Order: sequence, then structure tokens, then C-alpha cells
Amino acid sequence: MFVDGRAGGRQRAATDFRSDANKVADITLAFWVIKICATTLGETGGDLLSMTMSVGYALSSLILIGFFALTLVLQLHARSFHPSLYWAVILSTSTAGTTISDFADRTLGWGYAVGSTLIATLLVAILIVWRLALGSLRVDHIADRRVELFYWLAVLASNTLGTALGDFLADSSGLGYGWTNLLISSGIALVAIAYFGTRISRTALFWIAFVLTRPFGATMGDLLTKPVTMGGLDLGTIGASLVLFVAMVLFIVLNGKLRARQI
Repeated sequence: MFVDGRAGGRQRAATDFRSDANKVADITLAFWVIKICATTLGETGGDLLSMTMSVGYALSSLILIGFFALTLVLQLHARSFHPSLYWAVILSTSTAGTTISDFADRTLGWGYAVGSTLIATLLVAILIVWRLALGSLRVDHIADRRVELFYWLAVLASNTLGTALGDFLADSSGLGYGWTNLLISSGIALVAIAYFGTRISRTALFWIAFVLTRPFGATMGDLLTKPVTMGGLDLGTIGASLVLFVAMVLFIVLNGKLRARQI
């Protein structure tokens, strides 16, 4: 769901580094379930490294950007779709996005509102350059390495934006974790309604949903880890991260088995 079936002419004409194999996951309900698990794990995992382990936002960001770079290189050089590798890159963008956002908001003192605005501007800029350079923002079938690089840059920016936006709504706005989750869930529901009931660009709806599921994961992560006095469930970053990692792996495996039966 939330995909644009129309392909741009210049993107189809791109031949450098191209293979026939699709490199990205099919965008189905399972995709969004696994994505939410990954983004929630990114929140708890990023907090585990930067806060629980006292590594700090700056060093944690450098470590996780390195993890993102490693997984991205492996993904770009793969000749076909590998679920574990694809979702490893998604997870790396989520964890890196968590610490990058926290570093900008808390260490640099930009604040959640300014940080969200700047990262949103960056995401829009990436999408505009992508569209102008390659003629399409198609996300349901990517085989060209240049297109895939734009795709992952947009994913990193959107996951970083989601962290800042989720923190802004949950903390600065005074809504708290519960009301923020309700607000973001309502936004996701409206995107789903627009997908089934309107002719709005499927690509636009995809990126809106992609951004919204990140703050949903961020606030869910806070809800799982924060103390009861702050409106959380007090599971801690370690326990929550382990549970989310197991859930994510199980969903990936189950989805792979379902896909194999359909082939």
C-alpha cells in the first residue's frame, strides 16, 4: 500500500549500475508492521547507546552513522532484495536518526521545533533533487543504484525527522506520550483513508506515512521505556530493545514464508 505505480521516463532510462532485480521491500501491510517495529527499536536502541550506556549523543551518532554507512554499502552492492539486509539498513537509519536528532535538539540546543523544521527542509530538498535528477520518486521498484542512494538518503532524513517530531509533540507540546500516539495514529489513519478514497499521489502518501510511522515508533519507544511517573511503562531500554528485536525478526521471517508460498 501507499505506492505509486507510475514510473518516470528518465528513471526507466537509467542504466548505470542497473539490474532487473527489485532491491526494496514490497509495500504491503507487513511492510508497515515491520517498519514500526524497526523504528520503535531504533528509538530504544539509540537511547540505550547514548543514554543508558552513557556514550553520549555525539559519539553515538558517529557510531551509528558508521553502522548506517556499512549496511548501506552492502545494500547498494547487493544484486537482489535480501530482507535481512534491507531491514538492517532501515534499522540503522532509525537508530542513527534517533541520536542525530537528540544531538541537534539537546546538545546543540536547537530545540525540537527548530530541529524538526530543519530536518523537514532537508527531506524536501532530497526529494526535489531526486525528482529533478531522475524524473520520478517511484518507491515500489528500485533497481538502479543512483535511485537507491536517493531512496536511502530520504529514509535517513525521514527517520531523523520522525524522532524530532515525536519528541516535540510528546515533550514540548505538553501532549504526553499517550495523546501524541493518538494524534499520530489518527494521522496515519487519514493517510490510509486518502489512499483508498482519493486520487492523491501514492508516492506522496508513502512518504507522509513513512514520516508519521517514525514518530509513532519514537513515542511508542518512550512509552515502553519511560518511568510510570512520566506516563511510560518503565520496561527500560534494554528490555524493550530485546522484545522489539525479537518481534521484528519474527515478522520478517513470517513475511518471508508467506511470500514464498505465494510464489
